[in-house]
Amino acid sequence: MAGQPLYSSSFNKRIANVDRDRRPKNQALTGPTAKKGAMSVMGAAPERKVSIGEARNEGERPRLMEVMRTSESRNISLVTTSNNVPTWYRSVFNLDFGFRSLMLLAAMTVLGIVGLIVTELLQRSSLAWRKFGLHFFFGSEWDPVSGAFGALPFVYGTLVSSLIALVIAVPLAVAVAVFVTEMCPKPLRRPISYATELLAAIPSVIYGLWAIFILVPLMRVYVEPWLMKYFSWTGLFQGPAYGLGMLAAGTVMAIMIIPIISSITREVLVVVPQHQREAALALGATRWEMIRMAVLRNARAGIVGAVILGLGRALGETMAVTMVIGNRPEIAKSLLAPGYTMASVIANEFAEATDDLYLSALMEIGLALFIVTIIVNILAGLMVWTVTRGTPARANA
Repeated sequence: MAGQPLYSSSFNKRIANVDRDRRPKNQALTGPTAKKGAMSVMGAAPERKVSIGEARNEGERPRLMEVMRTSESRNISLVTTSNNVPTWYRSVFNLDFGFRSLMLLAAMTVLGIVGLIVTELLQRSSLAWRKFGLHFFFGSEWDPVSGAFGALPFVYGTLVSSLIALVIAVPLAVAVAVFVTEMCPKPLRRPISYATELLAAIPSVIYGLWAIFILVPLMRVYVEPWLMKYFSWTGLFQGPAYGLGMLAAGTVMAIMIIPIISSITREVLVVVPQHQREAALALGATRWEMIRMAVLRNARAGIVGAVILGLGRALGETMAVTMVIGNRPEIAKSLLAPGYTMASVIANEFAEATDDLYLSALMEIGLALFIVTIIVNILAGLMVWTVTRGTPARANA
């Protein structure tokens, strides 16, 4: 067995072959020469040697592969590192530590921005909070000249216009999501989804201009007179038909939140297990019964989360609502009457607030709007997570 070349691993074998090809044909690379050539080409440290011929004859090839997988094979290195560099330097100043620190800094930056916003709102609203307390949110008088501030009309206008938006948007958004995921032909699935989500990319000021020149005249001439004629007995559609008011603001917001509710509802419907649909159809259910019992029932928590998330979007809408709601701080039963929202009053009167108490009152409204929006978004995220956690989406969706 003395004539057989000795190798420590497949890596050393390739190195030895390269070194042998470069030598003259009459000079063989065997024995100690193989050791020197294989170990000196790349600066590898000495290792345990096993003869291939010996391993073949004695049936020790598994043992040879085991030797290659031992910690000794890590002595072969393509990069020569200096032993003079301290261990603490190599452990601290490396790319792993830098990348981890950069990601941590990015995460802490986001939390820091939120904390700074809350801190600023608390500091700037402290004057109004000390003077009015909780009565600030239950008072209906808003008179900056006399220093009387009550935010109830703005809270009322925000809630009513947002609820109108949900009543209009939720059936349309859920219907679009069901059609796209369950009934739409494949060639039309992507265009319809893209067209629906495109509504979210339109700036709110464009919605406001469209509402002023298109929606408001339609509401004043056709929609509001019809509602007053047939539903005035409810008390919700009474008074002069201005076109501007709660109903117009809610309609604009409904168009703006349809993409949010529809996209999240579609994601929730997609993760409903396919075997539930097949089981319902196998039991003789129609397409509508399958969708109602096997799909919508299992996705109801996620759909509610999508609705709440759309509500959070509607609560903070500013520009489009400001342009069509009428901007009158009063509480009216009729949906055709003008109103005011918390976001609208901040946008309209912040530049005019020269008094410290006036500015503090607007800041307190902003703080209340911020807290409500954060709570609504957290609840919506949790409800969507309860449905979609750990479930992969279908590939054909």
